[in-house]
Amino acid sequence: MSETVIVPPATGIVRGRRRHPLTLIPLLVIPWALYNILGFTMFGGQPSGWANQLFQIRMVSGTEWSLTWGDLMLLLGIICLFFEVLKSTNTGRSSLVEHMLSTVLFIVFLVEFILLGAAASSTFFLLMAMSLVDVVAGFSISITGAGRDVTMEN
Repeated sequence: MSETVIVPPATGIVRGRRRHPLTLIPLLVIPWALYNILGFTMFGGQPSGWANQLFQIRMVSGTEWSLTWGDLMLLLGIICLFFEVLKSTNTGRSSLVEHMLSTVLFIVFLVEFILLGAAASSTFFLLMAMSLVDVVAGFSISITGAGRDVTMEN
């Protein structure tokens, strides 16, 4: 059986479009940097500082709801993770660099969690878990996308 594939000419397609180098940096670097800056300056290297209350709101039920510094940092991490997963759907040469940098960031998270007392908090642990999810999701999405690009015939 013979099949003919006709490829239309590349008109109107932008070729060689390079991404800005800053888009390669994992977005989870933002909560990592903020954690370190705030943890060592505001909280004096004490992980218990992340449990400090930012504000408190009385709910309709009459219960007090409070937001801590750690809660706010985790919210920022979740937002960054969402956009990082969206970034990982891009395929191309730069996606490999993005995955490698995400892996390096996870290793930095892990080493810091093990070695530094200021990182011994559940907030930092959950940020590290988000970084691991970013690494696994990035590679999984890329492998799935690459499998769709390649079709094999018997």
